[in-house]
Amino acid sequence: MNYRQTLDYLFTQLPMYQRIGKAAYKADLSTTRAFDALCNHPHQSFKSIHLAGTNGKGSSSHLLASTLQEAGYKVGLYTSPHLTDFRERIRVNGKMIDQSYIVNFVERYKELSERLAPSFFEWTVALAFEYFKEHKVDYAVIETGMGGRLDSTNIIKPVLSIITNIGMDHQQFLGNSIPLIAKEKAGIIKKDTPVIIGRRQKETDEVFAETAKALNAPLHYAQPEIHYKSALKGPYQKENETTAANAIQYLAASEITVSKEQIIAGFSNVIQNTGLKGRWQTIQEEPRVICDIGHNEDGIKSICQELICMPKQSLHMVLGFVNDKELTKLIRLLPREAKFYFCRADIPRSMDENELLRLASLNGLVGESFKTVALAYETAKQKSGTQDVIFVGGSTFVVAEFLTLQEKEH
Repeated sequence: MNYRQTLDYLFTQLPMYQRIGKAAYKADLSTTRAFDALCNHPHQSFKSIHLAGTNGKGSSSHLLASTLQEAGYKVGLYTSPHLTDFRERIRVNGKMIDQSYIVNFVERYKELSERLAPSFFEWTVALAFEYFKEHKVDYAVIETGMGGRLDSTNIIKPVLSIITNIGMDHQQFLGNSIPLIAKEKAGIIKKDTPVIIGRRQKETDEVFAETAKALNAPLHYAQPEIHYKSALKGPYQKENETTAANAIQYLAASEITVSKEQIIAGFSNVIQNTGLKGRWQTIQEEPRVICDIGHNEDGIKSICQELICMPKQSLHMVLGFVNDKELTKLIRLLPREAKFYFCRADIPRSMDENELLRLASLNGLVGESFKTVALAYETAKQKSGTQDVIFVGGSTFVVAEFLTLQEKEH
């Protein structure tokens, strides 16, 4: 198989939660462990830092990886989902995994793994861990995909676990209350391994305290005075910067050698060092075009608060959602003064754009519906003046399509 055929195999022949939803979800880690055994347990060859949380785990992961790079360590970074290139998920010192390595890995394990029927996510975790082992990384920063307890990454034994925050998302898998979701995320807490909690929430305190105590895991809450400013824009990044800075300080006391100057550089150079995309990313000025992958209640609320406060003539919002969200709640958060361009991303889970418009209209919002992200964005551009703001988001997949369009144009 060539690279394109290899990706098609991973994307279309195997269940993938991001595209098809619940059918791809597995209730245990047995397949992951079996695949890991086939690969001879590559994750045992490097130290790791494990991150879970409803929001901010991606940004926090990139900040950590960037700082470790600045401190002179060889760093693996595993994140999901990707936006424009599958290889974004797996990096060593910011450089994406080679296409040829992906092809060779799948060819090597395809026959052996067929009896296991691994999911897309199980394939990518095995691929990442083997890649990090072969590149002899000092540390791997590993972001969970969803939840924690049953996430495919949760076979590692990290030197530090981090839980950024807990909000309402993926309730059909993780539970329909904050404490239940916290319990799933707390599944990454390991015996005798310290854990840092990014945001203290009264609904989660007891869950984390009980889990940490049962596992003799030292529990630390991120202290707001430990903070470095990063190059990341957006209303929510201060919390992520605080979480990452606390994690770096903890590692500096026990694991790594890092100077204040290297931390400052790590935070300042995070985009160049790690290639982070889709977090309050400004595409152009006049009109100002911003995209962000925030897609749950906390994320949408934070984004809308920032958009309302921004200086502008008019606000245009290009939005699409997946069909497993509580959309009425999300739509009620949207600013009434905005003009809306509802669209559908090109994946099976996308919410019908006409249904989005219907729900929005019922809640007093004014907009139009479009069959594609491209058409919605082009219309928003045509109707915008130079002093306006255009926001693109609602779903990771809307942002991914939008950024792919931008890359093709440039």
